[in-house]
Amino acid sequence: MNTISVADELVVAGRRTVPPSHARNVLTVAHRELREAVRSRWFILYTVAFAVLGLGVSFVSTAVAGGTGLSGFGRTTAGLINMVLLVVPLMGLTAGAGSVASDRERGMLQYLLAQPVTPGEVLFGKFLGLAVSLLACLCLGLGTCALVLSWQGQPTRPGSILWLAGLSFGLAMAMLSVGMLISVLARKASVAVGTAVFVWLVLVFVTDLGLMAGVVSLRMRIEDLFLLSLANPVQVFKMWSLHAAGTTLDVLGPAGLYAMDQYGPRLHAIFAACMAGWVAVPMVIASVTFSRRPLI
Repeated sequence: MNTISVADELVVAGRRTVPPSHARNVLTVAHRELREAVRSRWFILYTVAFAVLGLGVSFVSTAVAGGTGLSGFGRTTAGLINMVLLVVPLMGLTAGAGSVASDRERGMLQYLLAQPVTPGEVLFGKFLGLAVSLLACLCLGLGTCALVLSWQGQPTRPGSILWLAGLSFGLAMAMLSVGMLISVLARKASVAVGTAVFVWLVLVFVTDLGLMAGVVSLRMRIEDLFLLSLANPVQVFKMWSLHAAGTTLDVLGPAGLYAMDQYGPRLHAIFAACMAGWVAVPMVIASVTFSRRPLI
């Protein structure tokens, strides 16, 4: 981040109002974070990778099924959801993990906090800027995918793309929040990014294996299995996206059947509350921790 530019804008903001506007400070940091993120290599890499993988999954699914592209999430639903499950959590975790730790390691954070800005404003400004950059990455990737499919004569439904983009953005925000918490706790950027990759492996791969092992060895009850699934934002996204696509959750086994039978139309609210919790709770913990020891 160009810390000197951020500091200059914060000083100007502080002269306009006494005390300076908290919202203006947050937006100033967010604007700079967004600009630096868009210029970074990870943004370009993730955007291109997301678009290419989305196109590959869509065309392969269409060719195999003889279907109609992304229509209604169509026959590409499973492939696109699995792609999002792998790529989007890694995007959010690594973007968040490098935000605070890298500035702290380079000494830029100390200079920034010497300006008329609080640690909380810096943290939430960084979160907002990275959130917008991730949204742009998802929209560009999925938008390119939809445009190419339409150009190739594959019918697409904008509503389906918007649903997938919205749910993917919710998952990205949850992972970004966790990544920001890791970044606040880590002293070095390399440690933060390494921890983020480890968390990604646990959430995406290890959790599924653990749930299957628990069902077999511990004879876990169906309701307990469903509750444990809600504790993982990746599983919440999977169930929510399938439910939003009009697919019955019986594809998820007994836990999905239990959820449909017990909660029915309330599932959207349950999934939304779980995802919102994963966005809010890590950020609150990160904010409290960062406010107490921003430079440690």
